This record gives sequence, structure tokens and C-alpha cells, in this order.
Amino acid sequence: MQSLDGGVLPAIEGVEVPAYDRSAVRVGMVHFGVGGFHRAHQAMYLDSLMNEGEAMDWGICGVGVLPGDRRMQDVLTSQGGLYTLVVKQPDGTLEPRVIGSIVEYLFAPDDPEAVIEKMAAESTRIVSLTITEGGYNIDQVTGEFAEDTPAIGADLQAAAVPETVFGLVTEALARRRERGLPAFTIMSCDNIQGNGDTAARTFTAFARLRDAARGDTGLAQWVEENVSFPNSMVDRITPATSDEDRARLADEFGLTDGWPVVCEPFTQWVLEDRFSAGRPPFEDVGVQLVEDVVPYELMKLRLLNAGHQALGYLGFLAGHRYVHEVAGDPLFARFIRDYMDHEGTPTLSPVPGVDLDDYKTTLIERFANPGVADTLARINFGSSDRISLWVLPVIRHQLAQGGEMERAAAVVAGWARYAEGVDEKGEPIDVQDRLADTLVPLAKSQREDPLAFVRNTSVFGDLAENERFTEAYLWALDSLHTRGARATVEALVARR
Repeated sequence: MQSLDGGVLPAIEGVEVPAYDRSAVRVGMVHFGVGGFHRAHQAMYLDSLMNEGEAMDWGICGVGVLPGDRRMQDVLTSQGGLYTLVVKQPDGTLEPRVIGSIVEYLFAPDDPEAVIEKMAAESTRIVSLTITEGGYNIDQVTGEFAEDTPAIGADLQAAAVPETVFGLVTEALARRRERGLPAFTIMSCDNIQGNGDTAARTFTAFARLRDAARGDTGLAQWVEENVSFPNSMVDRITPATSDEDRARLADEFGLTDGWPVVCEPFTQWVLEDRFSAGRPPFEDVGVQLVEDVVPYELMKLRLLNAGHQALGYLGFLAGHRYVHEVAGDPLFARFIRDYMDHEGTPTLSPVPGVDLDDYKTTLIERFANPGVADTLARINFGSSDRISLWVLPVIRHQLAQGGEMERAAAVVAGWARYAEGVDEKGEPIDVQDRLADTLVPLAKSQREDPLAFVRNTSVFGDLAENERFTEAYLWALDSLHTRGARATVEALVARR
């Protein structure tokens, strides 16, 4: 049995390891939010470049900000930054590969100064982010930076030791400005429409608030003029690592890893070529560098991400627990394809180089990959952020255009029914959402007041006042309560 403890590269048959000298890798990128997706995607692309003898000065320093990130620090530090990426093929076979592009990890609560100085160093040219849809501190109704949260208020104080990603990154930018160093690029890799634009809006908003709080007038303008915020579309299904995944890696390949990552074979990264201080040659490993990423990101958000939501709540209520179970159910496969064809696709612009029919067919095949074993609980996590960003824009677009939106309204109803916290067999549902304390009580009251859930304007805005939406939503919610999820989906599919 071989182990990654201490960062020792194993020599194991069937396991690909870095072909480069990791001691020669230098940090050029600092990344906030080192989770499964970052390690299956961005870090993998950098590792591929390094295997080609490129990008040796673009090593990654990972940063954790939240208390839950301490475990990642412990594992990666004990393994010298190494971890195993395991691609799960549809036939059940595994393809493991040890990734070596993360060469350092810092836990901000332990030493915020070290994190700030790592970003302020001249060698750091990109700060990248996978901080989740909810990490940008945005008011879901106004779309603006929510400046009145306690953590933001604390970071704005003159003598504050930064604790948030906004405070840490902005302090590093302030030091670079003072030292006459060029600004780094802030590169968002989160599933948000216009993720770079969102990052620009939120980080510059924080800089303006900091200027006002500290009597400075120059930092925000310097950020606006010098920091690049490229938009991107990122795609790779990456389920949570299970104990079974760890055991299979050990049993089949003789490799012990404290936190391997599992993923599907498919991967895609479309990235705007706008960088303040240079970038790795991403195009050499298949990244699509484009001038405008919007068509690609809308395609992914409104077909894949919204499609996941379409399967998640209704599939769970119908008794499924894994994505591949729902996608492999002919009824639900028909439902999601109808959603994609008649509600998601009409909201899209032409996507250069992409056949949308083939893309949608491939999506359902990817969802149905039993090897991935992605749980519905994972894709149902954080619904208030995900539904707001992926499903509600489809509903609003279709309402404005007079198009179909009954399936998307049923997805919202499915979420509302799921948020009641009890499934159709009376078993408890663990509702994991940052707004659970507000939404769960509303959901539990909707049998007496059916519009209670969607009257929450902080999530839904004025949708509860739209007659077309409420008619479709109320029909679906009533059907879920009286007939159940499967019969509701059958009725929706039969309408065409």
C-alpha cells in the first residue's frame, strides 16, 4: 500500500503521477475555495500544462477562509499538496491520476497576514475563486453588494484584521498599489452568469466602501482601472468524495489518499482572454479562450445547472437519491429534455461551434453516468442561491416573451415541497440552505397559504404577483401535495 503522506510521489502501476519536478514549481496563482471542483478542474488544467513542461511559475497556493476549510488544510499539508483525481467512466472503471499543481495551502484564520502577503508578492499574478454562488455577498433582489452584513462591516474598520475574501484580497491590492506593483487578475470560476462581472461589481464595491470608511479616495479607482475580471464558463460534474471512493482507490490501486477527488470524464473551460499580468498558456491544454463567454455560460447555466435543479427536487420526492437514477428514469429524462427544449433553449443566443441538440443529448448521458454516483442531496444544497441564478431567470425571460415556463415553475414548486422537510413517505429531509431558517417555516405553512413560499421577495422578487407564474406554480404545488412527484411529472410530460 502506497500513501501520499509527506508529498511522496508513489510509483504505482495504473496511477499517473506528475512528470515534472515539483520542487521547481513556483506560486503564480492564489486560489480561494479549494474544494472538489477546483481540484478536478482548474488545478487539473495547470497540472496538465506542467506535465508538458509549461507553466512552472504558475503553481497554486490554495487558501481556506471558512472554518470547514481546516480539514482541507490538514489533508493537503500532510500530503505536500498532492491528491488523487479519479475519473469515473460510465462502465464503472476508474482512472486515477495524482495532481501536483497545488504546492502550498494557507488557512486564513490562522495567519491572515501570510495570505495577504502571498497575494501582494510580485510573483502572484492571478487570484482565482470558487467560493460558491453565495460567496459574493449579493442581494438576490437588487443584484448589488450587500454591504450591511456584520463580517463586511468588521473588515471595513481601519484597524481590522481581514477575515472575508473581500477584505483579504482588497488589502493585498492596496499593498501592491502602495509598492508600485501591477494589479493581479481576479478570475472567478463559479457558476454565476457573468461571474467575472459579478466579481468586478462586488470587489470594487468593497473597495469603495473601504475608501469611504478610511478616508481614502484612490483604491477603488485603481482597482477599476487596473484589475481584470475575466468571465468564464466551467463544467465538470464533481460529486462529493465518499468513504467508498477512498476504499476503492486503496483496494484497486493500493493508494491511500486522505481526500481524493472523483469526477466525470467530461470537462470544459471557456475563458475570456482578459488578464492584468499575464496568464498560463491555457489554450495548450484545451481551454477555449474567447472574446465573449456569455453564450457559453448561459448554455451551461440554463441547461446543465438548471437541468440539475429540474431533476433534484422532483426526483428526490419521487424516491430517487442519485442523479443517475433520475436521469436513467425514462419519465424524468423526457421531462428534463422537454424543459431544455421548450424553456431553457429559447432563452439562449447562438453558441459558436456548439450543436445544442447534441449538447443536450450529451448532458442527459452525463447525468445518467452511474459511475459518478452524484447525490441529489448535493445538487439540492444551497437552493436559494442556485434557483435564483439558474431557474428564475428562465422563468422571467419566458414570461416576458410569452413562452413556456410551466416546467420551470414546477421545479420551483418541487423546491417548495422539498423545503417542507418531509418526503412523500414521511421521512425527514435535511434542508441545507443559508436561508433555511426563513424558507422552511414558509414551506411548512403553504398547505394553508399556497403562495407563502414564493412571496419571499428576497428570493423571488415580485414573481408572486405574476398571474401566469402563480397559476402554473399553484397547479404544480397542489399536484405535488395531492398526487405526488411522479404523477405530477407524468402530467407535465403528457401535456405535449
